[in-house]
Amino acid sequence: MVAPGLVLGLVLPLILWADRSAGIGFRFASYINNDMVLQKEPAGAVIWGFGTPGATVTVTLRQGQETIMKKVTSVKAHSDTWMVVLDPMKPGGPFEVMAQQTLEKINFTLRVHDVLFGDVWLCSGQSNMQMTVLQIFNATRELSNTAAYQSVRILSVSPIQAEQELEDLVAVDLQWSKPTSENLGHGYFKYMSAVCWLFGRHLYDTLQYPVGLIASSWGGTPIEAWSSGRSLKACGVPKQGSVPYNSVTGPSKHSVLWNAMIHPLCNMTLKGVVWYQGESNINYNTDLYNCTFPALIEDWRETFHRGSQGQTERFFPFGLVQLSSDLSKKSSDDGFPQIRWHQTADFGYVPNPKMPNTFMAVAMDLCDRDSPFGSIHPRDKQTVAYRLHLGARALAYGEKNLTFEGPLPEKIELLAHKGLLNLTYYQQIQVQKKDNKIFEISCCSDHRCKWLPASMNTVSTQSLTLAIDSCHGTVVALRYAWTTWPCEYKQCPLYHPSSALPAPPFIAFITDQGPGHQSNVAN
Repeated sequence: MVAPGLVLGLVLPLILWADRSAGIGFRFASYINNDMVLQKEPAGAVIWGFGTPGATVTVTLRQGQETIMKKVTSVKAHSDTWMVVLDPMKPGGPFEVMAQQTLEKINFTLRVHDVLFGDVWLCSGQSNMQMTVLQIFNATRELSNTAAYQSVRILSVSPIQAEQELEDLVAVDLQWSKPTSENLGHGYFKYMSAVCWLFGRHLYDTLQYPVGLIASSWGGTPIEAWSSGRSLKACGVPKQGSVPYNSVTGPSKHSVLWNAMIHPLCNMTLKGVVWYQGESNINYNTDLYNCTFPALIEDWRETFHRGSQGQTERFFPFGLVQLSSDLSKKSSDDGFPQIRWHQTADFGYVPNPKMPNTFMAVAMDLCDRDSPFGSIHPRDKQTVAYRLHLGARALAYGEKNLTFEGPLPEKIELLAHKGLLNLTYYQQIQVQKKDNKIFEISCCSDHRCKWLPASMNTVSTQSLTLAIDSCHGTVVALRYAWTTWPCEYKQCPLYHPSSALPAPPFIAFITDQGPGHQSNVAN
């Protein structure tokens, strides 16, 4: 006969071991944490994590003592993951999310608190997206302006590379937090993006409900690092070689940042993305950017839609910042204007047939000669964020009668017998200053063409004429602001009068030389 005390002594360690083993590996995904924002209605937010294969997981949403909903699922054997989609929730909070794993009557519980529902935006790109509030104009004032924005929550992904697509983030620099002067101004190019924060602040001012902002960026990186192998293959991007370009100072290997810093977020339900990148492609696969960028947008959209069980919109809003300016001699004279053009898939504007549901902030007039971070890093991120949020209000939130893009020509009429080109714009135009070099015509004779300045002649509310009498051959094309540094700070020639949005750069080809011929931009 075995003494009862010995049996108890044998059984107790087994019970304790079983209890611990039930909880081994049971956790939320790395970015599900206190203070987070989950996507509000009409989508359902995705809650997921890792657990013990075969276990049941019950996810409960609570507010105070009230249970709002419960969702039950099981841990998949092949991936050790579990996932539930919450019912769509109105904006607001705070809530608690509880996940309980049950295996053979043994429970293990996880909780995150102070969870809000609102709109979640992902911000990505290279160093101009990575710049912090500490680095921008009026930094002290901006850093102190957080008290009214405690419902705008921020998360910063750690800069990590991976050779394969990761399921979850390896690390975060800043877990979901309420904004403070410390975490917004943690250092240079560290933690929270200024463009992302200021964009979210503008959205909150408009929406008056919670906004979640996720910064995932890395300076000096080409688009190839942020693209999946699928999208690069679709554009015929050459296989990886060495990258001896001054513009590429960060990771450049194909897909390594997509794998480690974007793909792990794809189960999340998002409202949209904003993107500021392109400087590292001014000398690297530049001619492919008109494919690689639209392909990235399409691939991210498809992946996030699938990863979130269809909750993230298939064509979610995607905002971009068109490149600003640079005084450096590292780039060719044509690199910046080419990338600006390719950022619109060679249409000159967004949205367009290749880039549906996109919006753009033009930044070529926000140059900064004296930036301590180099002229390629202009400090006026406030205007960038303001222009971006106008596009979001129009495209993502359907606000009507809101001007969110600068004037672009609707019609270009060649009046060769008068030595004039007449441009008719979609919108009203305001001439900030006359510039006789920013418009250029391609003048061809004897099978040779060269670009010549076309001086601004007469201007009306929606049209202007250019003098082309300097061309003694045939005018075949017109371009505007086709240079690395088109104008000084907010001093480009053409703006929309009430919104102060600059006319974007363009190139237009004039194919028929008959009198009074009309041509559209980018045809």
